[in-house]
Amino acid sequence: MGKRLFIAEKPSVAKEFAKVLGINGAGKDGFIESEQGIVTWCVGHLVTMSYPEVYDEALKKWNLESLPFLPETFLYEVIPAVKKQFDIVSRLLNRDDVETIYVCTDSGREGEYIYRLVDSLAGVSKTKEKRRVWIDSQTEDEIKRGVREAKPLEAYDNLSDAAYLRAKEDYLMGINFSRALSVRYGGWLNNNTTEKKWTSISVGRVMSCVLGMVVKREWEIRDFKKTPFYRVIGDFSLEDKHIQAEWKVKEGSFFFDEKLEDFSLSPVLYKENGFRKKDDAVSLIKMLGLDKPDEKEEYSSDEKIEGVIQEVKKKTEKKNPPLLFNLAELQNLSSKLFKISPDETLQIVQDLYERKLVTYPRTDARVLSTAVAKEIGKNLNGLRDYELVKDNLKYISEAGSYKGLEKTRYVNDKKITDHYAIIPTGSGISGLGSMSELHQKMYEVIVRRFLQIFYPAAVYNKLNVRIECDSKSDDKECKESFFTSAKILVDEGFFAVGKYSFTQEKQKKKSSDDEENQDEEFVSENLGDVIELIKKGNKITLNKSSIKEGETTPPKRYNSGSIILAMENAGQLIEDEELRAQIKGSGIGTSATRAEILKKLFNIGYLKLNKKTQIITPAYKGELVYSVICYSMPMMLSPKMTASWEMGLSQVAEGTIGEKEYMVKLSDYIGKMVSQVKNENQMQKITRYHHMIEKYYSKK
Repeated sequence: MGKRLFIAEKPSVAKEFAKVLGINGAGKDGFIESEQGIVTWCVGHLVTMSYPEVYDEALKKWNLESLPFLPETFLYEVIPAVKKQFDIVSRLLNRDDVETIYVCTDSGREGEYIYRLVDSLAGVSKTKEKRRVWIDSQTEDEIKRGVREAKPLEAYDNLSDAAYLRAKEDYLMGINFSRALSVRYGGWLNNNTTEKKWTSISVGRVMSCVLGMVVKREWEIRDFKKTPFYRVIGDFSLEDKHIQAEWKVKEGSFFFDEKLEDFSLSPVLYKENGFRKKDDAVSLIKMLGLDKPDEKEEYSSDEKIEGVIQEVKKKTEKKNPPLLFNLAELQNLSSKLFKISPDETLQIVQDLYERKLVTYPRTDARVLSTAVAKEIGKNLNGLRDYELVKDNLKYISEAGSYKGLEKTRYVNDKKITDHYAIIPTGSGISGLGSMSELHQKMYEVIVRRFLQIFYPAAVYNKLNVRIECDSKSDDKECKESFFTSAKILVDEGFFAVGKYSFTQEKQKKKSSDDEENQDEEFVSENLGDVIELIKKGNKITLNKSSIKEGETTPPKRYNSGSIILAMENAGQLIEDEELRAQIKGSGIGTSATRAEILKKLFNIGYLKLNKKTQIITPAYKGELVYSVICYSMPMMLSPKMTASWEMGLSQVAEGTIGEKEYMVKLSDYIGKMVSQVKNENQMQKITRYHHMIEKYYSKK
């Protein structure tokens, strides 16, 4: 009977497979062997695509005449630094006694590509049986299940096609566009930077788009003009309690204009709750009868000014636990909590994965599969020895809230492609203490997000109040409205789980949605104390009024977390609703590549990262490169284009479109872009943009 050969992506993973499968032979040079089988490993990529000069020595020299470079057959070669391991793997794959090959590289597009390249260059016979092991964690049960249920390798041919096409796409765009722009504009770029030696203009399908997002945001901030506005705040009393409320224009107000559909177009008002000029805010206050300002600019009156509570709306609101983590969400939160970059987050969660503590990290899904949901008790039971959540586990057990999980919004097979969300496996807890403090914190974050889905929604009592007061001017009497609200947490629900042990700061119980609502609804801090007194028709006294000055704020710069989310949700950056719907679910890059793309942009000096704040800004050189791309091939900066290519790769993986169809479109696109650079010199426009950049930097 022939032997089984298991090939993993990394030595550490291979050793885990050997341990679980009982292949306990003495470790040899590059593999482990016993009577039960053989385990070997890659060390990441062993094979790469050949440079153009391998096709033709003349292509070593960069010139426009040799472009576009579109080979009919692509050449590959072993990476010199890992040739020794390739030779070992190749020899094992071709051994006569190896009958079945189990492909155990990472379960995803890149892992598929790593093995297929090795298989191709090693010339492995098609008569050998090849099976694909697809797992979501490295626990003993999952490894055994993956081997037991391994499908024939050809079942993943569409995924393999998508992997090859992704590599060809990045290779062809990078070589053709970087060479074309470098030959045309590289001299200008180097003359305007402090580079000691000539450097090329790096262009990439995803990289250039991300550069464009950051530079465009920076110019929005630079061009932003602050606009002051003035809001009128009234201080009311009801019996012995005080309530604050904010004035908003409403029909019946002196400032209401029935012809205006949008109050922001008013020459007097700023939106519906403020004024463009302070004098108009003062005029309103005086119309209310408050004509005595003090040193704090709070206006009062000797006379008692009464208002009436005209509207009272009470309702109960529920907030459900958030969906589980995918890699982008975890990278975003880690940027806020720990001030670490996306690639650092990925490395930490990858370490947790390899120690069996969490499931596969490179995932875009935020839900679980039905099969996993039915076995979720194993994950929960495995956390029994994790001291930080013992009380939470007790609650979940007593409430039985883990039952029927497959019927909730946290389980949806249709929203899972390669892998489900990142959750704790319940294994490996004993080894957590030997890991770094940051690893332990990251694990706690993942565990708490997981346990939240077994808790009920948080419950708020919401109160909205409108108060009406008389106002008088020389020519008419009007009614002015003041609004206030309260949102009182009456049942913390899942918030009980999310209190991290590693921070002493008050942890917010408001979601981002709640924070947005605060901009629309004025909140009186002590309104909750007088809920029982708030009734429609009740009289209320206006004691004084003040003016709260504010100003508009520019867009926020991306940080290392928000840029990852922006890359994942590229459709939100596209104005055309129909196009946005078409690419829904397709982002810029993938969960496996986004962090590395950002890292490259930092390393080549196109973007800068403030490690303390994780704020991302364009570097001077990056802005110059942006100007070159912007005027010579602007589509490379488009989220629509970038996400559309990613969607195409997903369709290839699904079998919706074929590899040949995709390559025709890709070749046509590259030919068109190169021809554009060849035939159009945009130096005049680029120089004009350069003057704008210079003007800004000279003021810094």
